[in-house]
Amino acid sequence: MNTITKDMTIGEILTIDSGIAPILMEVGMHCLGCPSSQAETLAEAAMVHGMDADLLVEKINAYIKAK
Repeated sequence: MNTITKDMTIGEILTIDSGIAPILMEVGMHCLGCPSSQAETLAEAAMVHGMDADLLVEKINAYIKAK
């Protein structure tokens, strides 16, 4: 099982599990295919979208653990 951290890029996260995309889209990150978003860390993306990166990491890791 992979654990997601806020220092990982969006590209890395989606490579680990493409099922994470709907979670990111649900919280307002709709630019997942943009080249710049692929190189952005989860923490950077969360900051840009005004959300708590730690809570987002918890949500993503809960999804992975539940699989």
